[in-house]
Amino acid sequence: MPNLSPENLVHCRAAGVSLLVECPDRRLPQVLYWGRDLGELDERDLAAVALSQRSQTVTNDVDQDVPLAVLPEPAGGWMGVPGLSGHRDGRGFSALFTVESVTGSQPDASATGSVPATSTEPAASLGAGQQVTVTATDAAAGLHLTLELGVTGAGLVRQRATVRNTGESNYTVDGVTLALPVPPSATELLDMTGRHLRERSPQRSPFSIGTHLRENRRGRTGLEATLLLAAGEEGFGFRNGEVWAMHVGWSGNHRVLAERNARGESVLAGGELLLPGEVRLEAGAEYTTPWVYGAYGHGLDEVSHRFHQHLRGLDGRATTPRPVTMNTWEAVYFDHDLDRLKHLADLAAEAGAERYVLDDGWFRGRRDDHAGLGDWYVDETVWPDGLHPLIDHVDELDMQFGLWVEPEMVNPDSDVARAHPDWILATGDRMPPEARHQQVLNLGNPHAYAYILERLDAVLTEYRIGYLKWDHNRDLVDAGHAPLGAAGVHRQTLAAYRLIDELRRRHPGLEIESCSSGGGRIDLGILERTDRVWTSDCIDALERQQIQRWTGLLVPPELLGSHVGATTSHTTGRSHTLGFRAGTALFGHFGIEWDLTSASAEERAELARWISLYKEVRELLHTGDVVRTDHADPAMLIHGVVSADRSRAIYAMVQTATSVQAPAGQVRLPGLDPRERYRLAPLPPGDTLEGPARSTLPWWTDGVVLPGQVISGVGVQAPTLYPERLVLIEAVRIDS
Repeated sequence: MPNLSPENLVHCRAAGVSLLVECPDRRLPQVLYWGRDLGELDERDLAAVALSQRSQTVTNDVDQDVPLAVLPEPAGGWMGVPGLSGHRDGRGFSALFTVESVTGSQPDASATGSVPATSTEPAASLGAGQQVTVTATDAAAGLHLTLELGVTGAGLVRQRATVRNTGESNYTVDGVTLALPVPPSATELLDMTGRHLRERSPQRSPFSIGTHLRENRRGRTGLEATLLLAAGEEGFGFRNGEVWAMHVGWSGNHRVLAERNARGESVLAGGELLLPGEVRLEAGAEYTTPWVYGAYGHGLDEVSHRFHQHLRGLDGRATTPRPVTMNTWEAVYFDHDLDRLKHLADLAAEAGAERYVLDDGWFRGRRDDHAGLGDWYVDETVWPDGLHPLIDHVDELDMQFGLWVEPEMVNPDSDVARAHPDWILATGDRMPPEARHQQVLNLGNPHAYAYILERLDAVLTEYRIGYLKWDHNRDLVDAGHAPLGAAGVHRQTLAAYRLIDELRRRHPGLEIESCSSGGGRIDLGILERTDRVWTSDCIDALERQQIQRWTGLLVPPELLGSHVGATTSHTTGRSHTLGFRAGTALFGHFGIEWDLTSASAEERAELARWISLYKEVRELLHTGDVVRTDHADPAMLIHGVVSADRSRAIYAMVQTATSVQAPAGQVRLPGLDPRERYRLAPLPPGDTLEGPARSTLPWWTDGVVLPGQVISGVGVQAPTLYPERLVLIEAVRIDS
């Protein structure tokens, strides 16, 4: 029997998940098992599990076991994507680490990048929700490695690595990729793609032998980026099938991959994508990867729930009820007229808005998107008395004031670009192509960083601003750091994080929204330091049903900016009823993006009713468990939120297109306690039946009382609706 001492095995457990890690013979740790909780295992059980997972050698392979480490090593026989890629001017390209220590620590689920202090507690005694920290060296390569791996309280596997150069010459890090194994039963892959105005479009493929690689080189998370790469059993969905998923918590270039080889080994892996020469470590310098997250669940909803719980547990997150937000962009665009904006504020407050955000166009020279970015001074020609008159008016209406900014960008037609062309992110001998008539301000330049920090700090100090809509409207193309033009995306991403952190430190209570052409910067790296994301620049309710559904795999409803737009969408030209628009916005951080001066009194009154409903149910929506069904009819979407104690739930039945069949048939409403009884009833104002049915749905008028197991297992007859309509249903537990 192999020598498997207890100190070589670590069993981390939390929230129904087990992670079994082995550090064999001073080699790097390998995950023997990741999935459903294995329960309490004593030392004998752990040793038996480890023995049972060892593979045999086969013909024409290396003559020893090739462990799949969390940092896979080609020097040990691994033939797939390497964990560490780097060199010393072409030498020292292949490292083989020897473990020096394995220690345990209690991870901080809200950590945003600090290395937890380790203890001398034996690794084998680790309990639920704990973390193992491994240090290792390769003296010949001149490298020191620290690996942090564990399970958070939400059941997420979280890992990262730090590589330190202990040699005398420079060491170039080309990439660090961290891996987690998945079992052979995971035969399908799900990831997402998209574009501006149509983010988060799902796509499936077989998990076959080879490498399924998703790389992002846009300098931000990306509009087409996959928030999660999921591997699961054939036909897995929101409520069925085992699923393993990976996410890289980084807002710059990144990569995530699924790989299966002829030995039957399968992994999900990911990390930062480094541009050539971007990380060159001098003697004693080190590089730390972003956190790489793994989530296991039975169905995508359970995977999603783990990310939601993790985000809800972060320190520094705004805890007040998410205010109804009026944003001025689609109402006025660049036409900033004080009287018109004050009137818009009056109508927003009358409808029930609690926050008023002045969007793009308030600063010097900004009459359109061709000029002004970078000149963060209030435009005296438009605002002769500054923003004070508008802010005072908003205050009198008992609304918080917010402001749009885009600090990382600059128009060539701006005073700052003319004075400091060297502050633009460029390779040195040419300018990148413009996008939206703008370039990127190099925050890796300490002078540019100091200027932006001073300008934003000055605006926040002078004015009563509680909220920033922080935009980022272009990809980073040919992104070099002056004066030599070395690649600068890594440095830019860290500087953006540092800028946000410093502004929040100087202005306690300031909330920040991550906007990037809509949903172009959504990841756990930015979500650790912001209070919501702008889900998409498209607020067409039909498009938003899908965009919010799939963005919600990672992001909980309270962080998803979701607004009621005009009757006719500015981005698609499609027209919708107010009930469909508002019912779609309800399942997020509710807001208004509509010129209310053009709305009728009846429309404003109906909007007020929806806002009243949002305020009544937002605590449930923003603390409960998101549920979705895999409904057989592709023309119907079913989703909802169930309170944590399962006493109440709100569901939406959404008719996205004309169904082939009529009447609609039964729909299952998941998430309720199967042992309890619930009253199901339509929820006003989302109770209006508009459809081709000749009679009223029998249970609709007075509701119906059913056991939870019937509601989720059998379902109820759904109303037959016109396409692009929805209704709301409330389930309330009947106390015995």
